[in-house]
Amino acid sequence: MSLEEYLDPQGCPAERPRLENMHASTSTLHEGIDKAIRSSGTPYLNPEGKTLQLDLLGSPNMVAWQESKLAAMFEEECWSELPQVYARYGTETTARLLGEVRKLEGARAAVLTDCGMQACALLFDVLVENGAHAIIMRQSYNKTRLYLQKLCERVGAEFTLMDDGDYEALEAAIKENTCLIFAETYTNPLMRALDPARMGSLVLEKRSTGCPRLRLIVDNTIATPWGPSKPLLAQDGVDFVVASGTKALGGQDRDLWGYVASDNTEALNQVMDLQAMRGGILDWRRAEALLEKLPEAEAAYERRCAGAAKVAGMLASHPRVSEVFHPSLEDHVDSAVIASHYRLPGSLLSFRLEGADEEQTKRFCDVLATCVILRYALSFDGLATKLNHHGTVSEYFTPPEELGRLGIDRLVRIGVGLEEADDLIACLNWALWHHERVSAEDIESWRESRSRDLGIYPGEKDD
Repeated sequence: MSLEEYLDPQGCPAERPRLENMHASTSTLHEGIDKAIRSSGTPYLNPEGKTLQLDLLGSPNMVAWQESKLAAMFEEECWSELPQVYARYGTETTARLLGEVRKLEGARAAVLTDCGMQACALLFDVLVENGAHAIIMRQSYNKTRLYLQKLCERVGAEFTLMDDGDYEALEAAIKENTCLIFAETYTNPLMRALDPARMGSLVLEKRSTGCPRLRLIVDNTIATPWGPSKPLLAQDGVDFVVASGTKALGGQDRDLWGYVASDNTEALNQVMDLQAMRGGILDWRRAEALLEKLPEAEAAYERRCAGAAKVAGMLASHPRVSEVFHPSLEDHVDSAVIASHYRLPGSLLSFRLEGADEEQTKRFCDVLATCVILRYALSFDGLATKLNHHGTVSEYFTPPEELGRLGIDRLVRIGVGLEEADDLIACLNWALWHHERVSAEDIESWRESRSRDLGIYPGEKDD
C-alpha cells in the first residue's frame, strides 16, 4: 500500500504502515538505527552509536525498571546501578565506571557525578536539614567550606569550622544535633593527614552516646583510593567517601568527574533521587574516556608520588627554603599517622621561600614558570607538573591577615606530574637562586614572546 492511503483522516488501512514505503530520509534513519542496534546489542537511538536514551519497545520494560528501582530500595541497594533508560539516571558506560569506583573504594554502592564539588553538594543537601549542625575541617577545599556554610545558612542549620588535627576540640564541638563531619585525607595546600581510625572511633562513640544522626564524610581526592593503607570505608566510623576523579583517577587533565561511595545505600538513594531532579550526572562520553585510561592511573599516581617525594626532599634541604609541606618528610606534623595509615604520600606539595613576603612569593612563581616545564596552572595529578601561587589561585579574595591566621600564606604550590624529578629539581634550584635577578620586565617580555611563539597572544596573531 502507498503512503498516501494512510494520510486521509477519514479512514486508514488495517495494516501498519511499512518502513519501505516511507520517505527516504525516514527509512534511511531508522534502518541505520536498527543496524547499529543489531551490531551493538543495545537499543541506542543513533545510527553512529551510543545515545542518552534507549528504545524501550513499550511500557513493560519501563515498568520493570521502575519496579527494579523500588526493589533496590527495599533490598538496601542503590539504584545507581540500574540499566540505562535515560542518561540523567546513568548510562551503560557510567555503570561500568561505577563498578570500578566501587572496587577502588571497597564500597557497597556509589553515585557518579559531573565533578567533585557536585558529589559534595549533593551529599550535603541530603544530610543537612533545618536545626542540624555541620562541622567541616578548616583546611578543606574552600569551595566545599563555602557551599556547606551557605547551605546551613539557607536551611537554618549551625555551621562550625574546626582546626585539622585537633581531635580534642573536635570532640567538644560535636552536639546532639550534629549531622556530619567533613574532613580530607590529605589537605590542600598544607598536606595534613587525617587519622581515619581516631576520627572513625570518635564518630562511633558520639553516635552511640546521643548523636544518632552523626555521619563522617572523607574527601579522598589527594590521597586517592591507592594512598591509604586500607580502604577508608573499611574503617569503622567512616560513612562516605567523596572525591574529584578529575585529578589522579582521570590523570589526563581532560575530564571533570566525581563520586560518592558508601555502604549507606539509603543515603545514596536519596543522593540519586536529588541528582535525578537537579542534574549533575556523569555523561557516557566522559565515562568512556575515563575507562580507557583508568588501567594506567594507579601506576601514574605512584610515579607522581615518587617524584613529589624527591622534589620535597630537595626543597627541605635547600638553604633558600624555610618550610616544605609533604607527607613524605620525616618531620611532617602527622608523620605517625602517615606511617600507620598511608602507603603513598600524594603528588601535591607546597613550600615557603626564606624571608619572602606574599608579593615576592607570587613573583617567584612567575619566574619559575619561565622554565616552561612547571606550567602555571590550577589543579594537580595530570600529565604535566603544575605550579601556582596559592594566594592568587585559591585564596585571592581572602584577606592577608586571614591567610596568616590560617597558616596558608606565602605558599608556592606544586602538583608534580610525570616528568623526571631531576628536571623539575633543576628548574626549582635555578629559580630559588636566581629569581631575584629576574625583573618584572623580563617576566613580561618572556610571557609575550612565549605567547607569540605558541600563537596564543591576543591581538598579535599573524593574518
